Amino acid sequence: MENSLFGSLQKIGKSFVLPIAALPLAGLLLGVGSTLTNPARSTLLTEGGTLFKIAAVLTDSGNVVFGILPLLFAAAVALGLAKNNKEVAALSALIAYFVMNASLASTIKNFMDMAELQKTPGLISSFLNFHDTMNTSVLGGVVMGLIVAWLHNRLYKIKLPEIFAFFSGLRFIPIISSVAAIGVGILLAFIWPLIAHGIVMLGEAIGHMGAFGTFLFGFILRALIPTGLHHVFYMPFWQTALGGTAEVGGQVVVGAQNILFAQLGHGDVISPEVAKFYSGNYVVMMFGFPAAALAMYHTALKQNKAKAKGLLFATGLTSFLTGITEPLEFSFMFASPLLYFGVHCVLAGLAFAAVNLLNAGVGYTFSGGILDFFIYGIIPGNDRTHWIPVVLVGLVFAVIYYLAFRITIQMLQLKTPGREDSTEEVKMYTKQDYLDRNKSPQKDQQGAELDVSSEALLNAQIIEGLGGLENINELDNCATRLRVSLKSGEKVNQQLLKQTGAAGVFVAGNSAQVIYGLNVGHIKTELDEYISSLQGSK
Repeated sequence: MENSLFGSLQKIGKSFVLPIAALPLAGLLLGVGSTLTNPARSTLLTEGGTLFKIAAVLTDSGNVVFGILPLLFAAAVALGLAKNNKEVAALSALIAYFVMNASLASTIKNFMDMAELQKTPGLISSFLNFHDTMNTSVLGGVVMGLIVAWLHNRLYKIKLPEIFAFFSGLRFIPIISSVAAIGVGILLAFIWPLIAHGIVMLGEAIGHMGAFGTFLFGFILRALIPTGLHHVFYMPFWQTALGGTAEVGGQVVVGAQNILFAQLGHGDVISPEVAKFYSGNYVVMMFGFPAAALAMYHTALKQNKAKAKGLLFATGLTSFLTGITEPLEFSFMFASPLLYFGVHCVLAGLAFAAVNLLNAGVGYTFSGGILDFFIYGIIPGNDRTHWIPVVLVGLVFAVIYYLAFRITIQMLQLKTPGREDSTEEVKMYTKQDYLDRNKSPQKDQQGAELDVSSEALLNAQIIEGLGGLENINELDNCATRLRVSLKSGEKVNQQLLKQTGAAGVFVAGNSAQVIYGLNVGHIKTELDEYISSLQGSK
């Protein structure tokens, strides 16, 4: 039961990545456009001029993505959790989400006391052209996506009586999803006020914890990275009242990310109380990880330094530029859980608390690298984002990270990159390493050599490392990880998978995550085609 729940949460978290991937461009358009069109912040453009109007178009184009996020999450969750015919599930979720909101708005209009509901600040609003309704935010989209996915997986093969046969199978999914959406909308009209009130109270409780609450957020966020459940953890803070409630431009906005970008678009000073869920990550990504990589290089064995240098420099630079940290994190997490959870996660929590105490207000859409920092911190101006304290705290934490890692590695004699007993294991194996070492002529049944591509060889090794084709139930990926549902997690050969270029392998029950970095999308596509070719040849 526990493994099933963990696997389900992993799938839900993975499905969040798709709509999140749309945010960087939207945030860039909103951040740059709003800065250039705000006369109090920019003297570069003349109001009413052609360039000013173009900047306004950019602002509106970016803003719309944040406005329809709940709709995107409904489709993404259904798409991610559907076992087959995913496009039908996604389309059904889009239809169901609109039906749910129509049902919700109509129930309020016909059965509820509007004057009484309006006594609760921010409860009644306009959303997706539905007026005087309740905005259930991303949570409503996720709930609808989960329901549609559940219905889809159970009913997409349904057979109806002959007279209704046209509506059998996949055509039945948008119908039953819409019927379910009507019920969900009616139910939400009555229970959402209670849910919203509870979320607000919980958010206020976390807010009253001050810096300690911010520390806990940063600590838990990093501690969940190995499990892949960090998306499930931070999303409620980003998109519901758990992350705060504020009035921006005369409208009540809920959720840290929604507030942050509403303030950004309106030209306001970014609130440190909502940015506290973001700003600390810049300290970790831009300063902490590169310093940790330097410490691992300096503690590498003399004969291994040359080989360790390239790996550690590349992963440290990647963290600084893009905020992608998993290759480096997994390099030392597998060397020592104490170094990861006892040192790194604690320092990350302290970094979040430190920048919050200094009222930093720098947000992001996807990661915490220098590119996001420039867009959401430097461009809007220090008077709005208070980005300078992030740099100052980052420089201090770079020293702390370096010393903490160096001392811990040396005291405990940890096998971080460059300190392994064998020089052959200094770096993470790449595809070419595997091909050079393992490639051998493949022969058919008559003994003749076959021309087998390098991709096929790599795919074969990945499948073998996952316990064989018969052990794989489902294959998917997020931004940096191959996520696999297995019949038996005990059959996973982690060492073999690392020889394919994996930075790390995480197995929990019958779910596995193989860390390949930003190239994982290509690897997953190649695996899908390879598996299809194997199944087609049977």
